Amino acid sequence: MKAVVDKDICIGCGLCPSICPEAFEMDDNEKAKVIEDTVPEDAEDGAKEAEESCPVCAIKVS
Repeated sequence: MKAVVDKDICIGCGLCPSICPEAFEMDDNEKAKVIEDTVPEDAEDGAKEAEESCPVCAIKVS
């Protein structure tokens, strides 16, 4: 499973790393970023929850 963050849309709310710190973190510009290209298998449900919870729909998980 892959996750992508659209940094042009991201508002830096910090919700995704609080929901799924195994897959997301904040970068130096206070925008969300994916830690690794492939989401760890045990974090897939959390990554999907982060995608669904993003207030601006900046996360895509597939």
